[in-house]
Amino acid sequence: MNRREFSIHTLGALGLSAGLPGLAVAQGGPVEGTHYVRLPQAAPVSAPAGKVEVVEFFWYGCNHCYNFEPSLAAWAEKLPADVVFRRVPVAFRENPFGNHQRLFYALEAMGLVSSLHPKVFRAIHAEGQPLDKPEAIAAFVARHGVDQAKFMAMFNSFAVQTKCKQARSLAEAYKIDGVPTLGIAGRYFTSVSLNGNHERTLATTNFLINAARKGR
Repeated sequence: MNRREFSIHTLGALGLSAGLPGLAVAQGGPVEGTHYVRLPQAAPVSAPAGKVEVVEFFWYGCNHCYNFEPSLAAWAEKLPADVVFRRVPVAFRENPFGNHQRLFYALEAMGLVSSLHPKVFRAIHAEGQPLDKPEAIAAFVARHGVDQAKFMAMFNSFAVQTKCKQARSLAEAYKIDGVPTLGIAGRYFTSVSLNGNHERTLATTNFLINAARKGR
């Protein structure tokens, strides 16, 4: 989903177009400038030395992120030991992105991403719950057996606010203007928009992981 497409009437509805060039991936490998972008200046990474970091930039309200999540999650479960994967929610503006950012980081801080991250996507896109206000988020976590008071304390905590600031800085460093986008090793980014479908996007990501290993 491209930030230029957002409006009051289209949030959650518009997004990255499908069917963009992907044939070269199958024929001869991903092409720089077509299937991925090399950053002119390296973005910061948090993975330890010897590890390749992959960052998914996403937004809970993005339908394309919702559709990509099952393929991405299956891919992430099979990553080799030298690859570190993490998710970073974007905030192209404060509302509703800010509340969705805080929702994710509160889930992360409480160890609830694996159990509730897919359910947040499902609530928004399959059940028609925007979860764009704190009271709606509080009701959602309570329905799933989470202590509402503890969760909202974390949601509003300084630690979560700090994580949100760091996320925004990293998105700026990667020059993110649409989601879902994958950043690799602080050097490259690729996306479903650039590759045309989920399978080619992940194939390009694997290619870039190998390139990062070789220091290319």
